[in-house]
Amino acid sequence: MKLGIASLKLLGAALATMVASSALAAAPSSNDLVKQGEYLAHLGDCVACHTAPGGKPLAGGLEMKTPFGVIHSTNITPDKVDGIGAYTFEEFDRAMRRGVARDGHNLYPAMPYPSFAKIAQNDMRALYAYLMQGVEPVAQPNKPNAMKFPFNIRLGLAGWNMVFLDNQPFRYDPSHTPQWNRGAYIVEGLGHCGSCHTPRGIGFQEKAMSDSGSDGKEFLAGAAVEHWRAVNLRNIWTGPEIAQFLKTGENGRGTAYGGMAEVVHFSSQHFTQGDLAAIGEYIHALSPNSNERPDRDAVSVDVAQTNKEIYATRGGLGYVQFCATCHQMDGKGATRFFPPLAGNTSIQAKDPASLIHVMLTGSASPLTASSPHAFAMPSYSVLNDQEVAEIATFVRTHWGNKGSPVTAEQIHKMRKALEMKKAAPPKFNPPRYADMLKSANAAELIYGMRLMRDTKRLLPNYVGDGLNCDSCHINGGTMALGSPYVGVAAQFPSYNPRAGRIIDFKDRVNGCMLRSMAGNPLDKNSKEMNAMIAYMDWMRNGYQMKQKIPGRGIGKISKSIVPNAANGKEVYNHSCAVCHGKQGEGIKRADGSYLFPPLWGNDSYNIGAGIAKTYTAAAFAKNVMPLSNTFSFPIGQGGLTDQQAVDVGEYFSHMPRRDFPAKVHDWPKGGKPSDSRY
Repeated sequence: MKLGIASLKLLGAALATMVASSALAAAPSSNDLVKQGEYLAHLGDCVACHTAPGGKPLAGGLEMKTPFGVIHSTNITPDKVDGIGAYTFEEFDRAMRRGVARDGHNLYPAMPYPSFAKIAQNDMRALYAYLMQGVEPVAQPNKPNAMKFPFNIRLGLAGWNMVFLDNQPFRYDPSHTPQWNRGAYIVEGLGHCGSCHTPRGIGFQEKAMSDSGSDGKEFLAGAAVEHWRAVNLRNIWTGPEIAQFLKTGENGRGTAYGGMAEVVHFSSQHFTQGDLAAIGEYIHALSPNSNERPDRDAVSVDVAQTNKEIYATRGGLGYVQFCATCHQMDGKGATRFFPPLAGNTSIQAKDPASLIHVMLTGSASPLTASSPHAFAMPSYSVLNDQEVAEIATFVRTHWGNKGSPVTAEQIHKMRKALEMKKAAPPKFNPPRYADMLKSANAAELIYGMRLMRDTKRLLPNYVGDGLNCDSCHINGGTMALGSPYVGVAAQFPSYNPRAGRIIDFKDRVNGCMLRSMAGNPLDKNSKEMNAMIAYMDWMRNGYQMKQKIPGRGIGKISKSIVPNAANGKEVYNHSCAVCHGKQGEGIKRADGSYLFPPLWGNDSYNIGAGIAKTYTAAAFAKNVMPLSNTFSFPIGQGGLTDQQAVDVGEYFSHMPRRDFPAKVHDWPKGGKPSDSRY
């Protein structure tokens, strides 16, 4: 029996109740009631608020910071001492509708009882049945709150209820469709969307509990929540886009993060398609709020101008260095992987708090049935206030986005509000792309950087596979243990065992063009070669010959670890295939270029490349991959054990790939590595 379907067929006064849940003549069985209640608990997102990190479900203890102090959610398991097991239905109903506990004390409105007051009576009974019969009791005492005076005196809450609480059930509106009414019932009631998305008044009350009345335009118009900005939902997306977002956590215009990621994971992904469609119809029908109308159609309206400014401004170059690997040069992100920034409502919000918050603290996409692999964005708090402000301003004001600039003072205030400790200076601190603008040869340096990042497109006659230099030298060679260019130019000329002679840096670059790029060498005096060398020379960062450089190379991994290719295949399928394809084919963009590079086949590196060796591949996998798997700066890399890295390195490095005919000339004086492919 699906919730809300049969009820909509009935007429008359009973409509207000029937839009909320199935109301058939025969009373539901106890099992059906518990099952219905479990679904209602998902609609209410009970587990997210009543479960502490690492704690048992619904046992409470989650810390919630308010302007008036700290509140801890309560144990709502059926334990008779610590939970709500001793509650009668009438006492439970009173707590849910009026915010009064069994012993008579008033609950703080952090518990959204003003919204829960709209729950239909039969739904309330089903929810009670589930909490009492479908949940395991947990003997866990409630944590004390730490509210400031006078808010720690609960007697005042009775007065608050008299002024602000309307405890009437949901009222059916016959001027709208049954589906609209179903959506309104969920959003205004159990879903309590207004708790986060509606601004608060002087008494910390939601300024509106629905779209009706003189204050109706305030409903879901966006609000500040624990240093986040819950976005303005009024006219945000189409109904299907809203439904997709709630089901999967993304919809091509944005990705759930922060508290909303938890809502999708614990709650909305479990909604029926009918309820998702109803919510979408209701929210989409809300009229825009004149104070903040999101520009939902601003998507790359001036790509040419943005592309010009991305290399000519500090914010643009900062974006290229720290953001473009995931969010792409056009700001469109990658469907299923990384959210778009172009046309993103949250990015353009009047209040940039959420953008600043996520840049400083990081975030992760929700785990859902349709997206079982979460992608993490690490914290960029290591950047200084001005750098964060420049990047935030760039993404809010380009690709058609119409957000206002962000200041370094706003970044500083957010760090202070989040009580962030000053980050220790990193051992590996690469030059900033933005500083290239200070150089007399800035144009040459930026061109060299672009050649390294976009090699296949800019040098099509010299690249034989589908790779870029950036495929191995992560983030333009600015990432520790990601084959960084920092200080490398100072180490040449030097002896190369594979060549059996002393080579200069240009020889080294051409070695990559022949092997990793499976292509042709550049003229050593060409504009392109000189630009690449100029860029890498700028990346020396003051280092001298034979000086120890933190983060250089890709690290080491012990050759005493015996590889297991069969397990490597399992590791690959679990951790690598989502980006590189089940057959190592990579993932392409619409224009045929690679979003994620192939790991074997003709479009990958040949057997002469350094990474074609098992333990080199393993070190790379260990220190650089999987992408967006952790909160490690700068691309969420890491997570594999040494054994897993060796296993997967053995697996993908020995898959079919191009031959390298000139291999017969390698290591003429000996010294060939034991894991060489030839």
